[in-house]
Amino acid sequence: MASVGIKSYAYCLNHAPETGSYYGGTPHEARTSGKEQEYVDALPKHLQTYDQALHYAPNQTYIGGISYEEFESLATPWTDNPLPDEKAQRYGKFGELMPEDEFLGLISACDEFELVWLEPSFAQAVSEKLAKDPFITEAIVKRVVRPKNMHDIAEIKAEVEERDGLYLYHDGKPVGCVRSGHPTDPCLTSHVLLENLAGKASGVLALLHLLKNSGLDAKDLDFVIECSEEGAGDVGQRAGGNFAKAIAEVAGCVNASGCDVRGFCAGPVNAMINAAAQVASGARKNIAVVAGGSIPKLYMNSRDHVKKGLRALEDCVGSFAVLMLPDDGTMPVMRLDVLGKHTVGAGGAPQAVTSALTFEPLQAAGLTFADVDRFAPELQNHEITEPAGAGNVPLANIKMIAALAVMKKAVEKADMMKFIKEHGTVGFAHTQGHIPAGVPFIGPGCELINEGKIKRFMVIGKGSLFLARLTNLADGASFLIEAPTGKPASSSAVTKDDVKALILEALSEVAGKLN
Repeated sequence: MASVGIKSYAYCLNHAPETGSYYGGTPHEARTSGKEQEYVDALPKHLQTYDQALHYAPNQTYIGGISYEEFESLATPWTDNPLPDEKAQRYGKFGELMPEDEFLGLISACDEFELVWLEPSFAQAVSEKLAKDPFITEAIVKRVVRPKNMHDIAEIKAEVEERDGLYLYHDGKPVGCVRSGHPTDPCLTSHVLLENLAGKASGVLALLHLLKNSGLDAKDLDFVIECSEEGAGDVGQRAGGNFAKAIAEVAGCVNASGCDVRGFCAGPVNAMINAAAQVASGARKNIAVVAGGSIPKLYMNSRDHVKKGLRALEDCVGSFAVLMLPDDGTMPVMRLDVLGKHTVGAGGAPQAVTSALTFEPLQAAGLTFADVDRFAPELQNHEITEPAGAGNVPLANIKMIAALAVMKKAVEKADMMKFIKEHGTVGFAHTQGHIPAGVPFIGPGCELINEGKIKRFMVIGKGSLFLARLTNLADGASFLIEAPTGKPASSSAVTKDDVKALILEALSEVAGKLN
């Protein structure tokens, strides 16, 4: 079978409550429309502090502060059961939860065109804080205090009020701004540029953690595939990119190239398949699949959270990175012969989508539903989605999978609830669109494989293509990750010895016919 090794993974969160309360999609719409002043005024009273975010169990699960098994056993609601202090740390096994002021500094460091201005004393303070982060390079720290990116508050105010800039806030006051990139181009407004720069900066943080987690030198990274939901470009080419190379540049990956893969929530799964195929074929010696996070998705459901008197939890920009290498027999492997795809003709009915992404690829590989220890379809945190009327998304998905398993006679009807409990996954990811779509379980799943607790799990991503107003079709893809094979994967490449043997065989055959 064709396979590729999963060497390492990283998951990071950037706490951004003030940025989100101004520029998250729902709050920004409410502010600009002027029609929801009650909601706008009430939102600040529902925001989490950084300390609350650290003690929130789903956040610690995402960054690897607690194990997935420990998370599953915790009492709910998680908002009412904060973790003890010893479990509420900034750094986890996979990544970190960065405070908002440092995130603003990192965004400034990722700016190449003098688009982000910070007030000098704020810039100096955050540069000193970032210098203490063991994953942030000295070169990045120095970029925060570049003279061209530091301006006093009067200059920042003029940029916002006279030239369509956006304020950046910390502790309730402006500490900088994002400038407009063009006077008329709608793709280069300050708002769009903030989204893109935040996506880039969060992706950089995940890649830096991945490099350290894996032990790979930045100079040895060959290729990056970035798979977030933002589209960087100008009016002539609205999503030309390239986030991948922009992220690799800041992380010091001087010998890497890269490209972007987009597909709404299905983007990361498609990017993983793309990367795996290139590594397994020998086209690339290694690939980092990276995704930054989304400012517009911050506080997306907060209107309902505020209305119901709940804490607004969508306050973190999520990111992740996964390193893929040729299978050497020692790493968990992603199989390239068990790939689900949602075809054009499959239709959009939930049963048809589930069948295409689970039953069909498993059947083709001679596997059943019971052979998969865990299914990771969509890992949204239900404490975010349920108050907004979207239900418990991971639970709904595993119920659909279980029902299909019963229909295909892979599971007895009487065992359906047991299957749901044992093979499902509890959501712990922020509603960042592409971020929850299966990929957060790669880290915990591979850890469980390495500990000998499971043999395989399936990652499933689904996308809502109607959002682009091009088609009503849904999208989706899936893949399996399994325990190490114990032996290197055989190469499909043709060697010089192979060619020599083929020539000798042909000559022998011709000689035999002549005789």
